Amino acid sequence: QVSLVVNVASECGYTDSHYKALQQLQRDLGPYHFNVLAFPCNQFGQQEPDTNKEIESFARKTYGASFPMFSKITVSGAGAIPAFKYLIDSTGEEPTWNFWKYLVDPNGKVVKTWDSTVSVEEIRPHVTELVRKIILKKKDEL
Repeated sequence: QVSLVVNVASECGYTDSHYKALQQLQRDLGPYHFNVLAFPCNQFGQQEPDTNKEIESFARKTYGASFPMFSKITVSGAGAIPAFKYLIDSTGEEPTWNFWKYLVDPNGKVVKTWDSTVSVEEIRPHVTELVRKIILKKKDEL
């Protein structure tokens, strides 16, 4: 499965556009070969102050988010969880704001990363290409 790992925040200027586009990507490509993996983070601008339950409720009710939502975490610095330490070590790119995006292939290799200013629509071709490769490989195996 291809994953797009994103540190999300409910009160960021990027929230509306990113959540809408992430859900559209999930709807178009998921859940068999692709998932958005959303990790709420209050590290940047204190823009994710709510509880895990409130964050998930907000994303599901406001944007119809159907992708996995994890518990609130720290994504950079000494307190970063191991998953984000791996993403950072693999790319040399550490989140400096909300909505950093890491594209991970089915083998767990980080293929590419984008900062908050890059829209989900701009990265869609990269995600689609990886998913296409999985589907073609499975077709060849049949």
